[in-house]
Amino acid sequence: MTDRFDDLVAEAEAAPVDGWDFSWLDGRASEQRPSWRYAHAMSERMARAAVALDLQTGGGEVLAGVPQLAARTAATESWQPNLARAAALLRPRRVMVVAADDSGALPFADARAAAEAAGLRVIDLRMESLHTEFRDIGAVIYFLRKVIWIVPGFTVDRHRPQLEALHNRISSDGPFQAHTTRNLQSD
Repeated sequence: MTDRFDDLVAEAEAAPVDGWDFSWLDGRASEQRPSWRYAHAMSERMARAAVALDLQTGGGEVLAGVPQLAARTAATESWQPNLARAAALLRPRRVMVVAADDSGALPFADARAAAEAAGLRVIDLRMESLHTEFRDIGAVIYFLRKVIWIVPGFTVDRHRPQLEALHNRISSDGPFQAHTTRNLQSD
């Protein structure tokens, strides 16, 4: 059992986690998607917008998939590997990609005042609880390395006893079931 655990850990630690592509998890984990079809809704709104801002764009993959961007589009990202990836993907489409820390402050002058002055208001708010299933410990490790806010400061070394216990549980009882909550707010 330990050899299998060590192999899965090594494989998950070697997998690249930049960008927002989760295809490494194919066959190893599944995640229920929200009903609101975010990328489709964003594409429809973006086609009508003059100015758009994508906060924490990841590797820019979702924004890059929008057929018609707003005339002035910017994106922020805080994680350096994703920042470089997003810039390479989005700058050819004339999207300004800028570094922003996780404090909530935006790297734009008067961004909040300008948004309120433009009349932004909440017109739609939705919340869904979604099912996620992990079929091996490698999938859990990869997910926690990639989605860094789930367990801040996650490392295999720091969490090895819990990971080994979860590996044993998955081996004996089957996939690990988790639930996430997603929120959609439209302005």
